[in-house]
Amino acid sequence: MGMSDIIAGFINEMLKDENGIAELQRAELASRFNCVPSQINYVISTRFSPEHGYIVESRRGGGGYIRIRRIAMDYEMLVMHTVNAIGDSVDINTAEALVANLQRNNAINGNEARLIMSAIGNNALRPVNPFDRDCLRASILKQMLMHSGAK
Repeated sequence: MGMSDIIAGFINEMLKDENGIAELQRAELASRFNCVPSQINYVISTRFSPEHGYIVESRRGGGGYIRIRRIAMDYEMLVMHTVNAIGDSVDINTAEALVANLQRNNAINGNEARLIMSAIGNNALRPVNPFDRDCLRASILKQMLMHSGAK
């Protein structure tokens, strides 16, 4: 298990213990895990982004903090948030994170997640020019979500 996984696990435990909100100090975490503060930034930006279902707020300076909040939304809000996050283009890694977040929040089930990923994956989009795949992927994903119907 890598350092990023360990830090992410620690933050996830804090989120569980604190009802979905964790307030952190970057320097304190870096000291705790004997790493550089930029590693903390990396973990937060890659594992706790809006695509993953989190809102991150920060305040710099002495006494500054990073607050991570798990977003709790109903089905319609979660789908709309996801559609808005997709934009005009989405790469495969971001699409996977968005679909995983939908599944984690019970907006879609495992079979639906696999079906969506099959439809927007690189294998399905192979006939399309590689420079156009992310735009087509975004369009397909948004259409699938907007026409999936309420749970």
